[in-house]
Amino acid sequence: MRKALRILLLLVGVVVALGGVVAGTAYWYVSRLTAESPMPTADPNTRRRVETGEIVGFADRASTHAWLGIPYAAPPLGDLRWRAPRPPEPWSDVRPVLTTGPQCPQPVIFPGGPSMAGEEDCLFLNVWTPEHSREPLPVMFWIHGGGNHIGQGGSSLYSGANLAGTHNVVVVTVNYRLGPLGWLSHPALREGKSPADDSGNYAVLDILRALKWAGANVAQFGGDPGNVTIFGESAGGFNVLAAMVSPLAAGLYHKAIVQSGGLRIIPIHEAENYRDDEPAGQEMSSRELLNNLLMGDEPGRTRAEAKAMQQAMPNPEIAAYLRAKTPGEILSAQQGTGSTPYLLGDGFVLPDDAQPAELFADLTRYNSTPVILGTNRDETKLFRALAPETTERLFGTLPYRVREPDRYDHRVAYGSDAWKVRAVDSLAAPLRSAQGATVFAYRFDWDELDSFLTLDLGRLFGAAHALEIPFVFGNFELLDRAFIVDDDDIPARDQLSRQMMSYWAEFAYTGSPRRGRAGDQVEWASWENGDDAARLLILDSADGGGIRMSPLRLTMSDLRARLLADTSLVDAKEQCRLYRETFTNEDFLQAEYDALGDGACPP
Repeated sequence: MRKALRILLLLVGVVVALGGVVAGTAYWYVSRLTAESPMPTADPNTRRRVETGEIVGFADRASTHAWLGIPYAAPPLGDLRWRAPRPPEPWSDVRPVLTTGPQCPQPVIFPGGPSMAGEEDCLFLNVWTPEHSREPLPVMFWIHGGGNHIGQGGSSLYSGANLAGTHNVVVVTVNYRLGPLGWLSHPALREGKSPADDSGNYAVLDILRALKWAGANVAQFGGDPGNVTIFGESAGGFNVLAAMVSPLAAGLYHKAIVQSGGLRIIPIHEAENYRDDEPAGQEMSSRELLNNLLMGDEPGRTRAEAKAMQQAMPNPEIAAYLRAKTPGEILSAQQGTGSTPYLLGDGFVLPDDAQPAELFADLTRYNSTPVILGTNRDETKLFRALAPETTERLFGTLPYRVREPDRYDHRVAYGSDAWKVRAVDSLAAPLRSAQGATVFAYRFDWDELDSFLTLDLGRLFGAAHALEIPFVFGNFELLDRAFIVDDDDIPARDQLSRQMMSYWAEFAYTGSPRRGRAGDQVEWASWENGDDAARLLILDSADGGGIRMSPLRLTMSDLRARLLADTSLVDAKEQCRLYRETFTNEDFLQAEYDALGDGACPP
């Protein structure tokens, strides 16, 4: 009964998430399952001096020491909102750092829950190190995911204790500004005094500021500032790739791991213009966000009236108006109209004149370091699993069976394979040509989730987006508390986690995952561009075929040919929908779409 109730709560959480703001709701629910333990006791053996003063941490699990909630930048409040991060103020007393700092402001939608979580004073990081480190250790610097609109580095899902204690590395996790507080480019905010302050990429600058903090202070924790690996998942992976192409990040890190990432740099006109401009801005550009704020000030005010007001306001007045709004008001202004743009091509923090494949083909255009790129086999199942057409439901609400499971797998494969193309194949090929055999790729295939009565969770979620994270950190509290892994599968799951942690740590030590730290695992060879080359490591338990190298490689052309020739689709409507879901942004070809089903696709 306990197991059934846990899984029921998990499913209800995901159902509600898919009916509203997916990431925000899921994060709110996960945070309830991964609530922090009581306040630990300060350990005098953890007393350290950083640039701004002395701190004291505590003894954590896996024979590690931890320091949580260390400020790495001044609070981005008041006049510092939408400016590059400044150094933190020093302190004179010994500062206990025993709990993670507040998460940055982010939306949350859940029945009975708050509509917003977090505080603007949120620029904190966390450090774990082995208790008895005697030599400079590799530093693994984690950048959390969440669509760059939700999440926090202090989540217990990202606790670095197991990774640090098992493989003698220093783990750092970081908060950075999110959503419109982290990325906003509006002419009124550009004063012409500082290209960093004018960039709009404030969250990217937060991450770079935290990396500078690590370079200056990590030796106090046993870390080697000359051997820093940045790694991140989803939006965190996007931010890792953003660091790779940012000239400001040169020398701040030495290796990179991108888990389910990708990279799209938004042109400034998309980030700023009105949606009816030519060229058009995004649905939630900075000007449209300001329109929504102005409409919220006076019920009944139309968009046309708000636009006219905005155009009549002097830039200093707009800047003061925006900085006077609360985080809750700003986040509410974007709700229901899409996410605000992020990773902006400002020409200073991020380039404004090339696509990722072009940047990574030229050693002069990016920071060349050893890199791992990877995705999960069933990325999009996390977002499609409980859509109404996917499952049969009891009382129209509770899913109890996957509807047409083979068809479900077939459909979601398009989106998951497209993710692999964008995040791995399209980037690994030019990187391999540019920097040689220091590029590695993987696909995570583990899908051994349990069933809830008649609902096969392994089939429903598969190797879904973000499922690899607990394997990398060795943290399975969420899965175990939800009781969604059968006891018989736990030994194989834990073994795969140990192997993945070993590969990640070996890469941090040497720049190649090779055969893991102990040298007894499958050889992880580098990416090769030649035909039929073993270029991709499949990560799975023995029941799924085990860890093995594969020649698998995909292109967008492959996916186009597959979709256009797919005779298993029910009708033209389904083909149109799959085309829209699979080919987005620059990959979407209007003429090709219009020709589907003899012109049957909706606009």
